[in-house]
Amino acid sequence: MTARGGAAARFSRIEKARDPRQALTRLLPYLKPFQLALAMVLASVIIYTLLGLLGPYLMGQAIDRFIGGKDPAGLARIAVYMLVVYLLNNLFTAAANWVMARVSQQALQNLRRDLFEHLQALSIGFFDTHPAGELMSRLTNDIDAINQAVSQNVTSLLASVLSMVGILIAMFVLNAWLALATLIVVPIMSWFTEFIARYTRKGFRDLQRSLGGLNSVMEESISGQKVVKAFRRNESVIQAFRAQNDAVYHAAVYANTYAMMLMPLTNVLGNFFVIVLAGLGGWLALHNLVSVGMIATFISYGQNFVNPLRQLANMYNSIQAALAGAERVFEIIDTPPEVPDAPDALSLQTTRGHVRFEDVNFGYVPDTPIIKSMSLEAKPGQTIALVGPTGAGKTTIINLLTRFYEIQGGRITIDGSDIRAVRKADLRRKLGLVLQDTFLFADTVMENLRYGRLDATDEEVMRAAEMADADHFIRQLPQGYQTVLSERAGNLSQGQRQLLAIARAILADPAILILDEATSSVDTRTEARIQKALLRLMQGRTSFVIAHRLSTIRDADNVVVINHGEIVEQGTHQ
Repeated sequence: MTARGGAAARFSRIEKARDPRQALTRLLPYLKPFQLALAMVLASVIIYTLLGLLGPYLMGQAIDRFIGGKDPAGLARIAVYMLVVYLLNNLFTAAANWVMARVSQQALQNLRRDLFEHLQALSIGFFDTHPAGELMSRLTNDIDAINQAVSQNVTSLLASVLSMVGILIAMFVLNAWLALATLIVVPIMSWFTEFIARYTRKGFRDLQRSLGGLNSVMEESISGQKVVKAFRRNESVIQAFRAQNDAVYHAAVYANTYAMMLMPLTNVLGNFFVIVLAGLGGWLALHNLVSVGMIATFISYGQNFVNPLRQLANMYNSIQAALAGAERVFEIIDTPPEVPDAPDALSLQTTRGHVRFEDVNFGYVPDTPIIKSMSLEAKPGQTIALVGPTGAGKTTIINLLTRFYEIQGGRITIDGSDIRAVRKADLRRKLGLVLQDTFLFADTVMENLRYGRLDATDEEVMRAAEMADADHFIRQLPQGYQTVLSERAGNLSQGQRQLLAIARAILADPAILILDEATSSVDTRTEARIQKALLRLMQGRTSFVIAHRLSTIRDADNVVVINHGEIVEQGTHQ
């Protein structure tokens, strides 16, 4: 299969910025199932906001009525009232945060589920053009950014807005002149917030994208450590990491520089706010227009008014990061899934294994054909060997037969049925793949083999391992079939991994077998064992074998030579 763009091409792809409001609109449906809980949160926020407004009012009353009137009993009584008010305020705050934490985690669980399930529905072509590290970043970094905003800031945002509105109403009720003075800070703060938000949103979006690139570099270098060390590319990998790490550094500095400007600005405006209130309040008090208790109440309200502004400014960091993360998450969710089955798709109940390629055309990139008007036939039980230089299109033929990619011209049939008219699940159930790069999961040997057929019994799994000549070495493992493999089965040799892949294919009992360089990376002795297992597997099955070694293709019924996506020669080995 020809290359379709390297790492540089993948990292150079520019992501289009989305409207933050659209990202927010897309997030809201995940909270919709929890309307009752959210109503409880809203009620709690309203209650503790009102209690917060009551505290400064009681303080003003204490100053004017009981301190000025020298009434210790009344002062003690109102102190008890204030204690109860602040205790209830904290109680309702804790309740709102507890409920919101549960709601947010359930909503994010659903979002994470939707993202992962959609990833499972995407085509192989999508994964060929998106690095694993970048996709992991969507599932981890971006979801975590949304989590930070939703779980910690929703109640704070509600409380801040309600508190500001409540304080403004209370101020105008108590004294209109002092209330008007407080409004001076609002348009100034709004302008600064909107100005800085434009830059922080861009900065955090670039930061998340750079983190995805950094994850890709780390994932590839760690997974390919043997190759890195074998080719002495440690310095090259370090340079690639440093370059991507520098990109993360510059993006983070840009984003956080603007984000951190809001806090000192709000502090300055908050101090200015108190100065205005104290100055105007003092002048009004000298003219007997307001009392000292009223000024104290307004200063307390003023500080409480600035605190929500500070919180809103502080929340902009996580909110902008969350919106940038949501954009990236929904970009994946909005990616069209693999071409679905036709509504009238057929099932493949029994398969003889008669495969025909009829004038098939295909290219990974438009106007760049890889397979050109190819016609090929494999009769039931035949072994077809596909040979040719690297990039000739051999693996592409397999990708088309499995419908990992859809053909762009002609048709492929199995037993006379066009595979595009067959349900993909049924089609792939009839196909067994043994690839050069065997992927095994970090699970027991038994479960890795059972991956070929999930309803297989332990006895059936062991029988398949015996047929693949894998039973002997499996029983020599520390816990036999219950031995847990390391990541990518790093605790097994290449030959052992291949034997497990063959056993898995035997257990699946496919009608059509596909072997893609299944013995290319093992020694001659191990190859003999694998060949023996493969012959058992291929017996009575239509088989497509991609190989370069003569020993692999000499018994094929038809050897097809492919070059530049065309069949240039075919016949038997003799």
